[in-house]
Amino acid sequence: MQTSQDLADLAVPLLADYVAVDLEQSVPGGEWPPVHIGFTGERLPVFRRTGLASIHHGVPESPWVHGEVVPWPPASPFTDVLSSGRPHLEPVLDTAPGTWIDRDPARAQKIHENGMHSLMVIPILARRALLGMVLFIRTADQGPFQEVDVLLAEELVSRAALALDNARQYAREHAAALALQRNLLPHRLKGGAAVETASRYLPADIDHGVGGDWFDVIPLSGARVALVVGDVVGHGINAAATMGRLRTAVRTLAGMELPPDELLTHLDDTVQRLAEEDSDAPEQYPRAVGATCLYAVYDPVTRRCTMARAGHPPPAIIDPQGRVAFPDLPSGTPLGIGLGVPFEAVELELPEGSLLGLYTDGLIETRDHDIDVGMQRLGTALAQPSRSLEELCSRAMETFPGQAPSDDATLLLVRTRTLSPTQVASWVLPSDQTAARIARHMAARQLTEWGLGGLEDATKLIVSELVTNAVRHGSGQITLRLIRHQVLTCEVFDTSACPPRLLSARTHDENGRGLCLVAQLSRRWGFRTVSGGKVVWAEEDLAPASAHAKALGIPPMAKERPVLGSASPADPGVVPGRGPAPW
Repeated sequence: MQTSQDLADLAVPLLADYVAVDLEQSVPGGEWPPVHIGFTGERLPVFRRTGLASIHHGVPESPWVHGEVVPWPPASPFTDVLSSGRPHLEPVLDTAPGTWIDRDPARAQKIHENGMHSLMVIPILARRALLGMVLFIRTADQGPFQEVDVLLAEELVSRAALALDNARQYAREHAAALALQRNLLPHRLKGGAAVETASRYLPADIDHGVGGDWFDVIPLSGARVALVVGDVVGHGINAAATMGRLRTAVRTLAGMELPPDELLTHLDDTVQRLAEEDSDAPEQYPRAVGATCLYAVYDPVTRRCTMARAGHPPPAIIDPQGRVAFPDLPSGTPLGIGLGVPFEAVELELPEGSLLGLYTDGLIETRDHDIDVGMQRLGTALAQPSRSLEELCSRAMETFPGQAPSDDATLLLVRTRTLSPTQVASWVLPSDQTAARIARHMAARQLTEWGLGGLEDATKLIVSELVTNAVRHGSGQITLRLIRHQVLTCEVFDTSACPPRLLSARTHDENGRGLCLVAQLSRRWGFRTVSGGKVVWAEEDLAPASAHAKALGIPPMAKERPVLGSASPADPGVVPGRGPAPW
């Protein structure tokens, strides 16, 4: 560390002819707790040489160079200082046989070669922690060290100790903040079949490297994906901690399949409750309160993107021809304000291959330019959709070249994809007892067409249970949809608003096992509310499921006779389709 070298340079030749500064190895990085005075462990702490100065060129007195580990012999002045925390003074260095020098050949050789005759070892202390030691040696100066020299050396070292302790504390906080930021932000974005993704994050506090911005890409049911970007008020570790709490809340709410406006309403309530809890906390340091957020859901089947914002800048949308637009979304109020103003969602249909840029205001606003200038420059940087997303991200982050950001800057860039009509199949089913049988037949035929015969048994059971529940608990139109993407998704729409519940069926119960069976056969399942009713869905891995079904003790389903009469695909009661379902 530079402070160690400055101390050595100051003391030579003012106080000594040769000075070496050794710091305990955790001090520069602040990774571990410091060594306390009176250390009695079996293994001595590891010290590294961090400062050297001498009246002779090349510092010939030191057996170790900068950065090397410095070994200590047992029962030496160094171990005495470690255990007592007090300076050690040897006005006349005793080199007679039997002393500690005999047990330290490397030092003994340097002592004799350079004529070292007087020694002081001064501990570097801060808050009863031993940060290191400073070795003062006289060679050319024939006067021995005296008590007054110890006092002067202690004064010099105490001032350096304060700087070193501050640096150690800073290093520990910096390391903790970086670890927090790394663990709170996504390590890898998964856009699935819906989007291709790239991202950038540039904190305004370059020294600490943390802030309150966050972004995320959250896989949803039906091959859809949620896109999120947010900005917590403030900078530093407190803002990063608040950001982590909000990102977790968003993921939880997204898992509940809430539409964007409802999700922001719940998130706003969460921020208000967090602010209330923090206001009651006894800590005196300021907490980050308030945030902005943009939340969007993109469906690759319909190419529709539904988005809502809470005081956040609107997204940049670039069509495949390079035309740039910033949609006029209702701005909404920032999260945590508590005005009770409802959030509004807007639905857009996007051409395949469109670019969406979600960003924070730090990317488009500086002290010298307003937001409009920044948005125009961002649009210009992104108006080349043929370039790779990584290249576009790099260009966009240089919106104001040569200027340090006044706020954290984040960019989440996605390129939309569209599922082929051959990857989606949907049917409108009659709302009667024949619906389950028709659904099984249609699903089996579609799986055969897709080459997924290994999933037939499990899928027919899942479809049968979901359709049966729709007939039993709902009324009106029932729609079955299968989507083949990274997984196989089975969706059943009905007009009932009552959500399904997973029950624990007792031994003598005749009902209540259907959803348990669905849960065991699928990788995950759930439901979401849509206009006119709800969709219950289940996902299966594309690998054959027969072995999994056998492991659960489920026998293969018997082959059914061809569907006749009203069960025929050509019957008006069964409407096949390749495109999006009516929801």
